[in-house]
Amino acid sequence: MVAGVLAAVAAQRSAWGAINRRLERLEEQAGHQQRANLAVQQRQHWELLSKAIDDPELAEVLNHYDEEISAQRRRQYLFANALYTNLLCYYRIGNLTLEEFFMHARGMFQNPLVRDYWEATRHHRASLKGTEEGKLSELIDDLLVQLDEADNDEWWVVGVPPTDT
Repeated sequence: MVAGVLAAVAAQRSAWGAINRRLERLEEQAGHQQRANLAVQQRQHWELLSKAIDDPELAEVLNHYDEEISAQRRRQYLFANALYTNLLCYYRIGNLTLEEFFMHARGMFQNPLVRDYWEATRHHRASLKGTEEGKLSELIDDLLVQLDEADNDEWWVVGVPPTDT
């Protein structure tokens, strides 16, 4: 009887092990699918922005700034949006760590036009509170304050890069 119970327990353990391995594979596949979906979405975003950058009439659809801006500045803001969205996508699909995201953002935001874009779209990010993108935009807001308060010209050492947790 003991041998039968041990055999049943061993069979049950084996079945649970197979189920756990299968679940791990399914979770891994879901992660790959999510990253693939993000990449497709990023491509669609770029195609839409490219059309707006090339066509001032289409760019008018994306004109939700608080102040009137020139067509040239709108195109620059659209391109800044594309740069930031690309960086965000790279982080989300796992091509960049949080620390690398921070370091790339620190370089990107040295450009005054990118900073102007960020300020002009501040109200757009207000609805992102509590989301992953909202937390990343807060990280950039904090970085910009640190860059503005830095008393040296060595921007590449300003701020402490966050670590992935």
